[in-house]
Amino acid sequence: MAHTDHHTLRRVLRREIAGTIGLLADEQDFSAMRRYRSFTFDDHTTYLQQVEELLKTRAAEGGHTTVALFDPEEYAAYCADAGLDPDAPASRTRYTAELAAAGPNLPYDGRPLAEIVPDLVGEAVRQATWEYASTLLSRLGPCTSCGEDIGRAAFARAAELVARILDTAPPGERHLVCTASPAPETLTAVLHADDEDDGAVSLDEAEALEFTTVLALGIATRSPGGLVMRTIAPGVPDRIYGWRLRGDGLHPLTAGEVFDAYCTDIESGDLVAPESGVDYCVPPDLGDEGPTTSPHRH
Repeated sequence: MAHTDHHTLRRVLRREIAGTIGLLADEQDFSAMRRYRSFTFDDHTTYLQQVEELLKTRAAEGGHTTVALFDPEEYAAYCADAGLDPDAPASRTRYTAELAAAGPNLPYDGRPLAEIVPDLVGEAVRQATWEYASTLLSRLGPCTSCGEDIGRAAFARAAELVARILDTAPPGERHLVCTASPAPETLTAVLHADDEDDGAVSLDEAEALEFTTVLALGIATRSPGGLVMRTIAPGVPDRIYGWRLRGDGLHPLTAGEVFDAYCTDIESGDLVAPESGVDYCVPPDLGDEGPTTSPHRH
């Protein structure tokens, strides 16, 4: 009887433990890990099937599992910094625990791995974009004429613009894309927003932070770039409009410019048929007079 009680208690405790699986999402990363003798898998497809079975089993037992991207290069660097043997399961476990705290990860929600992996990769790209943009912003330092921190001022300005864009948008779902091209990179961020029942705007805070940071970097570096909004609501055509980055603000695109942008193939330059049921239009007035102080020039 005592054995049964202990077995039951262990099963209950397993349900209480939140675990993280470090996933080797592609063949290249999987091959890199095979150089370690303690990594016993020799086929990526079989490995993915085993991971999926483990995720399903934990979910069936009521356990919560987070899936994180396992990067062999970062793992090797982590082991070197921490003085750990990379060819040890305990080292992989410790690195995976770090991923749970700081790396890109998603909770397992029962979907097939084939559907989760693209979302996980997208999360990793978003995090890398935000980290890169944040680093560049922080390196800009103070304005030579007034001493104000350029990155911080640009972020406040970008946050103000994003709030005005959302406030002036028609009701419904909103999909925003921002691009900024500080040499030598072009950064892209996406923001989704929707209306709550009480009239408030619902959005993902991490997405909003990344979006605002990319816009701020474009403003601070006076880079080429722009911002496009698509609004979706039942019973009316989708509306698409946008702005180009200019100085420390946004300059509205004409309906024709928005149409041209959407109906031209980026690779070939050939015309593409416009979508049906879509209005390409001018953006609403943001009521933006710009900052009260003179814009930084650097």
